Amino acid sequence: MEIAELKASSDVFFLMLGAVMVFAMHGGFAFLEVGTVRRKNQVNALVKILSDFGVSTLVYFVIGFPLAYGMTLFASAETLVGSNSGFNLVRFFFLLTFAAAIPAIISGGIAERARFWPQVVCGAIFVGLVYPFFEGMVWGQFTALGQDGSWLATIGGLPFHDYAGSVVVHAMGGWLALAGIIKLGPRRGRWVNGKSHPLPVSNIPMLALGSWMLCVGWFGFNVMSAQEVTGVTGLVAINSLMAMVGGILVSLVTSKLDPGFVHNGALAGLVAVCAGSDQFHPLGALFVGGVAGYIFIKGFAWEQEKLKIDDVLGVWPLHGLCGAWGGIACGIFGLKSFGGMGDVSFVSQLIGTLVGVGVALTAGFIVYSVMDKFVGLRLSEEDEFRGSDLSIHKVGAYPEDHLR
Repeated sequence: MEIAELKASSDVFFLMLGAVMVFAMHGGFAFLEVGTVRRKNQVNALVKILSDFGVSTLVYFVIGFPLAYGMTLFASAETLVGSNSGFNLVRFFFLLTFAAAIPAIISGGIAERARFWPQVVCGAIFVGLVYPFFEGMVWGQFTALGQDGSWLATIGGLPFHDYAGSVVVHAMGGWLALAGIIKLGPRRGRWVNGKSHPLPVSNIPMLALGSWMLCVGWFGFNVMSAQEVTGVTGLVAINSLMAMVGGILVSLVTSKLDPGFVHNGALAGLVAVCAGSDQFHPLGALFVGGVAGYIFIKGFAWEQEKLKIDDVLGVWPLHGLCGAWGGIACGIFGLKSFGGMGDVSFVSQLIGTLVGVGVALTAGFIVYSVMDKFVGLRLSEEDEFRGSDLSIHKVGAYPEDHLR
């Protein structure tokens, strides 16, 4: 009995550390956005991320977690603690930090021109219904994609594998964001008479701080996805490291030392490795991360200059495209012929990734279209010109400037 209790307590403590590390990543999302948007929109970036996390906690507690895993948290405290030291409670906290990443990702794409409460409500719908629906298909109670005996396992030979969320979290967030970005349209002044006028970032040190916070927290995101001490493997840790390094090195060369691309390149590698971090050989992870760094840089240029999509932080190429690449790459570099563990199927990875993209795009356009029609998504031209800080929060990032 004492050994069982010790294991239960160890698992609770282990997963609690993971939850706190991933929670800290939300500060990384915030500072990455603060450093990228213009000075007049920095306060809004900070308030959005924290507010979205608060709302996400409530809707995921009441709706999302029960929907994904068939497990209600409406019971007595004694029942919730049970015989496993309250493991399911801390599991909720850990998985909440994943779910709340969805509006945090979206926030960077729709920055500088979205109204506050409509974007909060859209984020709540995604965290409460859309994300848990797909999460449940891969990790939870719905036997559609990620379980033995699912129809996808029958077709592909093995179920869809997404160890830490390249598709479930990142691709989902990136493709949901794309729908919102398109519905909002570009910021005023981004294109004038068809000519591109890139809007400069406000603070590279802040951007870099956000990237560093995300990189550090990501090891909790990936390693602690084992969800219990006995499931931890050093392979996940070293693969996360190697993919991050691959993204950095390729971004250095491809962007010709551009600091914004280099710091985001590290994140691109980490996004892509999530799915197969328990399957890749470290050199495979290095390659997957390097390709993700290249995808982000070229995808950002293609998105901005060819498609004329004003995605402020580049969340669609970073999370949407690199997340999808990670899901598919898991079915290639996770194979034994590429030095991987071999517990994956290319067919299942391709189909599962496409299903995730399809769910996100469909739900994103439906939710944003309805919200835009009945409430409106975008700030007025005057409010956008003043900046969301003064228009929404009545204070700027540097209040003393207004006293002069």
